[in-house]
Amino acid sequence: MITVTLVEGQLAPFEKAVDQEMTKTIKFFEHELIGIRSGRAHASMVENIKVSCYGGDSELPLKNLASISTPEARLILIQPWDQGTMPDIERALAESDLGVTPLNDGNVIRIQLQEMSGERREELVKILGKKLEESRVSIRSVRKDFQNFVRDAEKDKTVSEDFVKRVTDSLEKITTRCIKQVEELAAKKSVELKA
Repeated sequence: MITVTLVEGQLAPFEKAVDQEMTKTIKFFEHELIGIRSGRAHASMVENIKVSCYGGDSELPLKNLASISTPEARLILIQPWDQGTMPDIERALAESDLGVTPLNDGNVIRIQLQEMSGERREELVKILGKKLEESRVSIRSVRKDFQNFVRDAEKDKTVSEDFVKRVTDSLEKITTRCIKQVEELAAKKSVELKA
């Protein structure tokens, strides 16, 4: 939803609105990248796994039930605040799409990440490519919404043709910059996955 008014000669508010909308996609993409496992342990890999606990009455993200740390490159340590939730946490981890087996010693749950096979790396690179394309499409969708908004303002004669040209040029520059940003993030992650 566009929450800016196009005012003749005032380009900054428009640019700020476009930038804010496209930045949402970039932030989402950054969060998605964290979930793509590159062989290094990271708390964010498990923190949002939903755990059904307290008799199934509530489903909470793991980060609300335990402290999560990564003392080694391929080890995630989960220390529940309430020992009674340990079996629930262990079950949620085992059923998650991480493909790991949690080890419970009675006090903490350990997740040892395995070395990734070449096949798994290739699979993750494909997933990365898919998520990158989804981000590009999302950014272009934001651009399309703003283009329609500008076109409507031009039809209503609330802004001049010259100003519409400036706004359109600015929109293209922001779009190009944001797409380049997600591509750079993806390239960095790709290098990580292939290492």
